[in-house]
Amino acid sequence: MGKKKNIMILATKIIFAVLLHFVSSTANSTSSINTQSNRKTTLRKHPRGPFLYPPVQLHLYDNYVVVDNGIFSITIASPEGAITGINFNGIDNILNDHNKNTDRGYWDVNWRDPSKNSKDNLDKLAGRQLDIIVNNENIVELSFKRPWTFPQEDDHVSLNIDKRFVVLRGSSGFYSYGIFERLKGWPDLDLYQGRIVFKLQDKLFRYMAVSDERQRIMPTFEDREKGVPLEYPEAVLLTHPSNSLLQGEVDDKYQYSTENKDNRVHGWICSDPPVGFWMITPSNEFRNGGPVKQDLTSHAGPVTLSMFFSTHYAGIDLGMKFRDGEPWKKVFGPVFVYLNSVPAEDDPVSLWVDAKEEMLMQTESWPYNFLNSSDFPRAHQRGLVTGRLLVHDVKLAYAKDAFVGLASPGTPGSWQEESKGYQFWTRTDEGGYFNIKNVRPGFYHLYAWVPGYIGDYMYHSIIYVFQGSKIRMGVLVHKPPRNGHTIWEIGVPDRTAAEFYVPEPNPTLMNQLYASQRTESFRQYGLWDRYTDLYPDRDLVYTVGVSDYASDWFFAHVNRNVGNKTYIPTTWTVLFDLEDVVTGNYTIQLALASATGAEVQVKFNDGRGAYPPFTTGLIGRDNAIARHGIHGLYWLYSINVLHSQLLAGRNAMYITQTRGSSPFKGVMYDYIRLEKPPY
Repeated sequence: MGKKKNIMILATKIIFAVLLHFVSSTANSTSSINTQSNRKTTLRKHPRGPFLYPPVQLHLYDNYVVVDNGIFSITIASPEGAITGINFNGIDNILNDHNKNTDRGYWDVNWRDPSKNSKDNLDKLAGRQLDIIVNNENIVELSFKRPWTFPQEDDHVSLNIDKRFVVLRGSSGFYSYGIFERLKGWPDLDLYQGRIVFKLQDKLFRYMAVSDERQRIMPTFEDREKGVPLEYPEAVLLTHPSNSLLQGEVDDKYQYSTENKDNRVHGWICSDPPVGFWMITPSNEFRNGGPVKQDLTSHAGPVTLSMFFSTHYAGIDLGMKFRDGEPWKKVFGPVFVYLNSVPAEDDPVSLWVDAKEEMLMQTESWPYNFLNSSDFPRAHQRGLVTGRLLVHDVKLAYAKDAFVGLASPGTPGSWQEESKGYQFWTRTDEGGYFNIKNVRPGFYHLYAWVPGYIGDYMYHSIIYVFQGSKIRMGVLVHKPPRNGHTIWEIGVPDRTAAEFYVPEPNPTLMNQLYASQRTESFRQYGLWDRYTDLYPDRDLVYTVGVSDYASDWFFAHVNRNVGNKTYIPTTWTVLFDLEDVVTGNYTIQLALASATGAEVQVKFNDGRGAYPPFTTGLIGRDNAIARHGIHGLYWLYSINVLHSQLLAGRNAMYITQTRGSSPFKGVMYDYIRLEKPPY
């Protein structure tokens, strides 16, 4: 039976893969409707060709539409474009029908009018016009539009909005994408977050899966309401959960964040009937901040998101600021909402395995060829950029596993604070070769960074990718910052603080999911206060050649709690020996993995001087310490150290994070290196 079932699943996926390529050739029926009509219209057509599945049907009603392909049906409010219902496998509505129609499945953005110095506004992007883009037996594509016109409406973001939903024949799920546009001369705008949100039936969907290791039974929204809010309202101590196994745990949606490069599939499982609801994001080209930017996934509610852009783990500098009438257009998505099921006797967790397989198929099918928008270029309309990256530090080497990408023209490393354009990233192979596929036509800089080396690479010229182009970059060489040979180093230059000491959490503030996961232990709540527990009266002292950074270097340089919610700055000491001191300037390479409202000052030996030889100044708003991230934005400083500041024999370097008052002000170190004077 198992073998026969696997064959049937494989056959289904092969047939659907064929459909992905076929439907575009039949997507030729385009029309528009007056959504104020009181007439009900049902469009039914018979299957053509060899297809085994029923045709896609569109039903039009007074204030909503239903799209049904025989596997599932989706109900969408019209002309608003909010998803109010999903019927699948005997469940009348997967979405939480206790919520308002506008609070079940929807797009939204956070924005601000800078001219009014107003607070952030939330706009759920309710449409005003429904257009039927395609309607035939193989595909239905619907567009819910909202044009923006002067004068500006206080509750609406100044963007033209086009939300699209696509249902294919034989597909166990639907696609959604959006086109945001500003025209020249429009008013100033700050845009901070855009996403699609689904809120599911909380009595049905209790098991969440974000990765192979990060899966668990989750608390409900009501469990959180009964709990005790902690330092941030998103973090709640569960005091009266409906599942007693969750008693005394901390729940925080940021504990389930994931880097963009890994944020491809996540969602929920219902055990009775065994049904899965999954968010699949087959490409990162429209996401902001690059491949290692972190963002939200699924979280208690139950809620499932696809974050298109946000300021999470970066700060408001990652927001999009439009000034002086700047025009702009960008396509977000498509993302694929996948529905699956298994027989009642099967293990419901097997739905996660199937969802991963579906994610791979959707990823391999990118860019989709069935979308009916000229703003979304298909595969033959895109370009290819190839090359080889070497790295020349002490010696020449292959840039193995390097991140190489195309992003908007800027400066080295500017991609991590870029949101307006598209980004295309890949990893190099063992020999440093890279192949960036499916690049939208446009102007780009080529950027790179190599794990194991500090600094950013940027190719000196702007690259123009045009339709169908194949650009060969040849051999490129990244020369990381270095002034002299290494005397000593602390950490690994990988842009995270993961290699440093992450303490055990407070036993009263634990998430049991991470209790036995060493690589994910940094996601526990309240680790910032564990520094005070470990160093109640004195600060960290690290002796080069004796101490081990895996056990002796705290993962975050935070403030000390001295009681009454008072936090004071701390100074860490690095002790090191020099046989002699040569004439010339030494260098400290200081790489930070995160910074939040911090200022790092560095002194040598006589730490009593009023003016430090080096200070970063006030930097950072990524909030990674509070949001359980092991990194935020990357910072690199090359600090000049006069030989007169050093001694033959024992030396001390004092690193002070000077900004107190909060447990969350601080930095995470990526890597520190002392170099000899240049040759």
